[in-house]
Amino acid sequence: MATTELPLNGNNKPPGHHLNVPDEEASNTCVISQKQGGWTTFPFVTVTLMGLTIAASGWNTNLTVYLIERFNIKNIEAAQISNIVNGSSNFFPIVGAIIADSFLGNFIVVSASSFISLLGLVLLTLTASLQSLRPQLCNKGLLETCETPSQFQFAILYSAITLVALGMGGTRFTIATMGADQFEKAKDQGTFFNWYFFTLYLASVIGIIAIVYVEDNVGWGLGFGLCLAINTVGLVVFLMGKRYYRHIKPRGSPFTNLARVVVATIRKKKVLSVSSESKDYYHGDISAETKLAVQAPTSSFRFLNRAALTNEAQDGPPTESWSLCTVQQVEDFKSLIRIFPLWSTSIFLSTPLAIQSSLLVLQSLRMDRHLGPHVNIPAGTFIVFVLLSTAISLSVMDRYLFPIWQKLARRPLRPLQRIGIGHVLNIAGMALSALIESRRLHKVRSHNLTHQPNSIVPMSAFWLVPPLAVVGVGEAFHFPGQVALYYQEFPVSLRSTATAMISLVIAVGYYLSTALIDLIQRVTGWLPNNINEGRIDNVFWLLVVIGCTNFVYYITCAMLYKYKNVPNPGQKSATINNGSSS
Repeated sequence: MATTELPLNGNNKPPGHHLNVPDEEASNTCVISQKQGGWTTFPFVTVTLMGLTIAASGWNTNLTVYLIERFNIKNIEAAQISNIVNGSSNFFPIVGAIIADSFLGNFIVVSASSFISLLGLVLLTLTASLQSLRPQLCNKGLLETCETPSQFQFAILYSAITLVALGMGGTRFTIATMGADQFEKAKDQGTFFNWYFFTLYLASVIGIIAIVYVEDNVGWGLGFGLCLAINTVGLVVFLMGKRYYRHIKPRGSPFTNLARVVVATIRKKKVLSVSSESKDYYHGDISAETKLAVQAPTSSFRFLNRAALTNEAQDGPPTESWSLCTVQQVEDFKSLIRIFPLWSTSIFLSTPLAIQSSLLVLQSLRMDRHLGPHVNIPAGTFIVFVLLSTAISLSVMDRYLFPIWQKLARRPLRPLQRIGIGHVLNIAGMALSALIESRRLHKVRSHNLTHQPNSIVPMSAFWLVPPLAVVGVGEAFHFPGQVALYYQEFPVSLRSTATAMISLVIAVGYYLSTALIDLIQRVTGWLPNNINEGRIDNVFWLLVVIGCTNFVYYITCAMLYKYKNVPNPGQKSATINNGSSS
């Protein structure tokens, strides 16, 4: 498993440590029972994560096949719906993180989201179990003669999908932040993140293999029913651990402070010169011991420093308002501006992955999926090879690659370097996918199967595995690298939001993939409903071009970016010093 770098700055202060709060005072803001937090909570959090992930991967991975086979939805349209669902389920974590950081806390958000997904799975199980909630099956698989779902059937289906996507999104990364909040030291938090990723991938593999197999070979009702039961177990276990959790109280919306910086800067736009003296800026309530340590705002984005300029003519001490911010609030806003270009480069890193995963199901449906004479691998299961490749790569990198790099380079592999390697491997995976699809289409033409939409091409679907393995290795580099970068560089007040930023990237990637597929359908003939008449290989070559262009953009942003915090795994985290325990 990859070692997640955690943030601390060069002065041995936690990230986002407010210079205006003395260490003694900060340490007293959170009184923690010896029975709360620590490794005692680890089994509860881990079992919850595993249960919710198995349930989510069980229904989500095979959704495209379910829509095609049970709701008579056309191939490309089903793939588009699946992309929108994946985009939504990856967008909701950022909403959940904002709510957790600002208002309700992580425990309530995870509990409520788990219950919402439970309700969605009840509806989804009913659509698979009751004939009245779905249309009649197609005759001979010809979609042109199939019965379309009624408005009522669509309403139940989309209600179920909305609820399960909302529930999955509200737990995925919020539970990661909650788990990390149970530990004081960054080293323990890093260990937890390693186990978090390992559990996430292991549970996904179990759901994709076991649940999807039951859905395809035993029955959709039983498969979704298993998801429902496992989700229930995860929720119950999570609630059982309530008395042991360390509950960090939300401190109000951090986005209010960010908005205050913008408003205060605009109000002081007539200020032509910005001072470089610390005494001219507002640092909040500071003690006599801390007063000598405060510094003026940094020189980058200097115009924003106006927001913290004090008015010498005012009566009495300054206070925070929409005309005056603290230096720390200004610096937090600057850190978001600095990291935004890097974050944007990851959008077109996720878009090709979303398109590949949706087209993968359509490709494998038209290929020989037999493993031996009796076992037929479900089409939705092939995505598991990405997860297996990622999980194996994480272990190998942690055990061999990173120590070797540390020894040769005499410094750890930084997050930006990991992400860059992920970009390159992602491009290579798309190129390999294009070559495999070209070979599949050659088989289609040589056997005169072009106009037979339901025919199985005499080519093993395991040819799809090599590009998936390459993409999986790339994900082992860029996914933990992005989480480490955001966790390290974001303001501490946006801790949950930071860990959810990767999810937001994936969400935007899925939405863009839907728009890009729609554009390709309108402009070209590469994606007809019968993929044997199309040119999916050209789609992958287009993704290679997009990936190369995006990589140049990434290199430019990475060269201009400077790390704000220097990792020091032995130091205590800022989480304790910036929250209160209930």
